[in-house]
Amino acid sequence: MREFTVPPLADPPKSGGLADAVFQRAAREPGQIAFARKVDGRWHDVTIGTFRDEVLALAKGLLAAGLRFGDRVGIMCRTRYEWTQLDFALWSIGAQAVPVYPTSAPDQAYWMLHDAGAVACFVEHADHAMTVGSVIDKLPRLKLLWQLDEGAVDELSAAGAHLDDDVVERHRLAVTPDSPATVIYTSGTTGRPRGCELTHANFMAEADNILLRYAALFRPHQGEPAATLLFLPLAHVFGRMIEVTAVRGGVKLGHQPDPSAPVLLADLKAFRPSLVLAVPHIFEKIFAAARRKAETEDRLAAFDKAADVAVRYAEAREEASFGTGRGPGPALRLEHQVFDRLVYARMRAALGGRARYVFSGGSAMQRRLGLFFAGAGIPVIEGYGLTESTAAAVANPPERPRYGTVGIPVPGITVYVAPDDEVWLHGPQVFAGYVGDRPGSEAAPRDGWLATGDLGSLDGDGYLTITGRKKELLVTSNGKSVSPLPLEERVRAHPLVSQCLAVGNDRPYVAALVTLDPDGVAHWQLMRGRPTMTPSELVRDGELEAEIRRAVVAANTHVSPPESIRTFRILAVQFTEEHGLVTPSLKLKRKAIEKAYANEVEALYRT
Repeated sequence: MREFTVPPLADPPKSGGLADAVFQRAAREPGQIAFARKVDGRWHDVTIGTFRDEVLALAKGLLAAGLRFGDRVGIMCRTRYEWTQLDFALWSIGAQAVPVYPTSAPDQAYWMLHDAGAVACFVEHADHAMTVGSVIDKLPRLKLLWQLDEGAVDELSAAGAHLDDDVVERHRLAVTPDSPATVIYTSGTTGRPRGCELTHANFMAEADNILLRYAALFRPHQGEPAATLLFLPLAHVFGRMIEVTAVRGGVKLGHQPDPSAPVLLADLKAFRPSLVLAVPHIFEKIFAAARRKAETEDRLAAFDKAADVAVRYAEAREEASFGTGRGPGPALRLEHQVFDRLVYARMRAALGGRARYVFSGGSAMQRRLGLFFAGAGIPVIEGYGLTESTAAAVANPPERPRYGTVGIPVPGITVYVAPDDEVWLHGPQVFAGYVGDRPGSEAAPRDGWLATGDLGSLDGDGYLTITGRKKELLVTSNGKSVSPLPLEERVRAHPLVSQCLAVGNDRPYVAALVTLDPDGVAHWQLMRGRPTMTPSELVRDGELEAEIRRAVVAANTHVSPPESIRTFRILAVQFTEEHGLVTPSLKLKRKAIEKAYANEVEALYRT
């Protein structure tokens, strides 16, 4: 199959913008709980009426400060409640937010604020203020800078108190679906990030079709409203889509700025979300942590058995849903019941004990990991999309997931796989173009079609599998084309591996650079009574090398011999954003890594 379409479920908006949802919900039911805000270590509910009043006051403050319809405003901040206040206040006056990753270096912040033509910027704290301040002399259009930790929201709200509410109302009514809502910059894995202009209509089409197609995810459960804890960066389109969908769909939304495991797990238990949205890395960490804990408690064999049962159970249910099997048999169901009490219930408790679904996006999830969570009673909905498609363009249906694929098009989207296997997208969620592009430019969608740069295939049921990136194909000196992504992901599935980069362009074979997972290695050392080994000692340790070799051999079983990793080098340090080797969304910058580790790459090919 080369093309598959799912018709839209939501009518395209004829008028209005994203801020309308706040004002309309507040007019209907001002006491409805819309948010939970963490204050002094405790979660406090916030009604939609209260949030509307906060947005209105902040919008008046922005107008009083001189912002006008169409202005672009930078936001350099972690995921927190004030970001959502700012988004809806800016949308209320027809302005546009320009997210800047909170980890951005001065040059990165400069590029986004300059390219977008931002006239103002919000930063979270003094360090961010220094980052922007260090390049502000090169940003002549940037006239205003506010710091959230210094009370910027209250300050602005007070400054605009003298304005009538009607002033904001007139601005809000002037916003149309085609008005730009935000400029979000791509990750920049192969070059300078590009600013995607996303409209109010793009977000409304995305959110409203998701809400209708995946209604089961957003219904109240056990007398409580649907709720989600947002810990993904709001600088990323995935996080912004969650924010918009929650407000439009009446989902209680919490914000968590610190995604480190101890803080996040504690807040998941306290917040108790019904829906968890994350990248595969989070689920890999949860699984690896549970397995390490089982090993320290001398329960590793039982945990691995439970994991195998969960995978087989979910696989049997998957086969039944597609008519290729009868579902779990009596013996498997009995094993599953036993392990549900002993193991799976603990996994569900780690997510707060109330999660009915998890949504995974941002990168590919290994099929076995998805099956494990589904078998443990936490169904995974894996999706796929880009900044240019306003997040998810494709996602697995909850009633019929096919693990290892990213699912079928969300309503309104057409997926086309070109003769060279590049995935193309078409639909109302697809953006119109990049900042600075002229209509009809090569980079803009052609007749509404977005060439994603990703390679993939559609099966007979319309499920899409992503197989790699077009620009990241390796071509060996023997003329063999190799997609490195599937190989890298399988190596990375090993608990001792953090990152894997395959190399081999114009080389006789494929090789790899591997970095170690700090938590996994610390546990490995502890279990072997060698907790004091230095990183340089670790990379030369024969036992550890043998473990990594097993991961490489296992990955190679899925490809032909010419495509397999022939040799590898373990590195003592991580690829980090600080050194310009990964993007803020943790994607590897291949050319930068190969340049930084040119000597190590050369050593892989010495005979």
